[in-house]
Amino acid sequence: MAKLTIEVAYGTAQKQKLYRLQLDEPCTARQAAIAAQVCTDFPEAQPETAPLGIFGKIVPDEQLLRDGDRVEIYRPLLADPKEARRKRVAQQK
Repeated sequence: MAKLTIEVAYGTAQKQKLYRLQLDEPCTARQAAIAAQVCTDFPEAQPETAPLGIFGKIVPDEQLLRDGDRVEIYRPLLADPKEARRKRVAQQK
């Protein structure tokens, strides 16, 4: 069975970590996110449900990985970016 070498990235504002894995092919983005066991270092991480990306582009859970891909596990937004910008502009006036 062929193996893929991939990376899974997760981080907070204070700490970031890259997990290098070798997984059996075929492997989906969600399977890789779960296999990385990011909860060991980041208990608040939600690899089973969080949005995922590959090299900065949002992908569906069932996206098949290629050798060398970097899966990114995204954290939920704390504030709507558009609303936050409106508040900043209003404060500057």
